[in-house]
Amino acid sequence: MSVSQGLKATHLDLQIDGKVILADINIELQPGKLLAVIGPNGAGKTSLLKMLSGQIKTQGQVSWRGHALNHLSQMQLAQQIAVVNQLNDHVFALNLQQIVRMGLLPYKTLLSQDSNDDIQRIDDAIARVGLADKHQQRFSSLSGGEQQRGLIARALVQQAALIILDEPVNHLDVFYQHQVLSLLRNLAHQTNITVVMSLHDLNLTANYCDEICLLDQGRVHAQGDAETVLKADILQQVFHLPNVVRRDEISNNLRVDFYPLQSSEEPHA
Repeated sequence: MSVSQGLKATHLDLQIDGKVILADINIELQPGKLLAVIGPNGAGKTSLLKMLSGQIKTQGQVSWRGHALNHLSQMQLAQQIAVVNQLNDHVFALNLQQIVRMGLLPYKTLLSQDSNDDIQRIDDAIARVGLADKHQQRFSSLSGGEQQRGLIARALVQQAALIILDEPVNHLDVFYQHQVLSLLRNLAHQTNITVVMSLHDLNLTANYCDEICLLDQGRVHAQGDAETVLKADILQQVFHLPNVVRRDEISNNLRVDFYPLQSSEEPHA
């Protein structure tokens, strides 16, 4: 399958008030793959995700399945791309089923009657993320991991083949971090959904992602698989900390260990 049928970004540039946020970003990602966007705070990760999902218009071009995003209507974008963000507090009174039903909105209104196919699609998505016993549970009462899985179920109901997530495990404990990322990896590899997400944890990135885009000061510093990007010299240049990259004896995945600055060392400005 050609890259033109997946996600392709060419020469993306973004400036705000004369400040360069992103410069000359080029990305190609096959369907069914997971891409992690990593880098220090302020590197441009969130801005890049917004550009890849069509939320920010920019110089350059983003295409999905061979179609430029700027040629698609908002409704067409919503049918192609699901953006998983944290929900506003005012919707937390809804139950899980109502939250997941929001994935139907690109196809119908909130007041539209659900067909049997719609109900089955909602039920199947909730079951796929492991929440089949929590349909009527208030969303606010779910654990952080369950809420995140519920939002992924909403994306599945949306029938989008590209899911974009900004820090999907940022506020989760270790168990739920692995649970959510394992779910995303399985969805990608088993159902050909393409996933792009920003992550902070480099070891989670190495464990779960097929491709990595390392940003620094708005530019791609390194790009490729974990073996290509997660190298000690590259990481020290970007994160300004000494580190060792080794292969874990149990998982056989790469692992990055950063070492703290000595008391005599000044933090990098």
